[in-house]
Amino acid sequence: MGMSEFYGSGDEAESIATIHRAKELGITLLDTADMYGPFTNEELVGRAIKGQRDAFVVATKCGIMRDPSNPQLRGINGSRDYIKRSCEGSLKRLGIDVIDLYQLHRLDPSTPIEESVDALAGLVKDGKVRAIGLSEVSAQTLERAQKVHPIASVQTEYSLWSRDPEDSVLATCKRLGIGFLAYSPLGRGFLTGQIKRFEDFAPDDFRRNNPRFMGENFAKNLALVDAVSAIARAKNVTTSQLALAWVLAQGDFIVPIPGTKRRKYLEENAGGAEVRLTEAELASLDRAMPRDAVAGERYAPMGMKSLDR
Repeated sequence: MGMSEFYGSGDEAESIATIHRAKELGITLLDTADMYGPFTNEELVGRAIKGQRDAFVVATKCGIMRDPSNPQLRGINGSRDYIKRSCEGSLKRLGIDVIDLYQLHRLDPSTPIEESVDALAGLVKDGKVRAIGLSEVSAQTLERAQKVHPIASVQTEYSLWSRDPEDSVLATCKRLGIGFLAYSPLGRGFLTGQIKRFEDFAPDDFRRNNPRFMGENFAKNLALVDAVSAIARAKNVTTSQLALAWVLAQGDFIVPIPGTKRRKYLEENAGGAEVRLTEAELASLDRAMPRDAVAGERYAPMGMKSLDR
């Protein structure tokens, strides 16, 4: 996502080089969506994997509508026809014949989840999609969806500072044998320990409008990250690597998908998979950043409204 939008300007050459470096490091899951850009991120991924498509697991999403002429306008659509049209568009932009994991980006409150999942299942039957997933859904919605067609994965924000899935979604995924993709496992960059001032964000960086980065919340959350960074220094790893190791330690069905635009940070993130945490260290992290200590909601009010909670 960040290669095309939301986190300041991008560099296509470096982005493509980062994707190629990921493959060299054994990181082959690429997660994108039609709304990133909008549409341009799928095209970038398509250019990056051209000639080596089989080396990657390509995941994309549909369901969030954006108007290219006015990207700030958004809607949610999980209808059968929309999902089918969206899939055709994604296949074309990615330049591939089949999507490995096709996900419903948000639950459409006006469309029963059963209809949306049945539409996704139809794409599997047609050979255009290999597996289907959902994003930001409740355990109850997941249970209903699973009765229509096997769900391969649920994607939801999850990190040391976003632990809502622990209420019931993680347990439901584990019980049903469903994988969990943890997006923003580095807290939208805050858990890297590199962000020190609100003013460092580019004018078009969406974090300027994210409650956790605004006003008093910024200072409160920075203090929590500083405590995590102290644990990382004691272990001789980076704060990013420690945060990713924490996510990985929560279950073998959980896969963090940290976003980065640069090879330098990709390589640092990859090192997180080698970090092993003891029970004492996990307890220390819980004390450093207690579940309910983070100040501010995950999104601005409109974004929060789109979550199935």
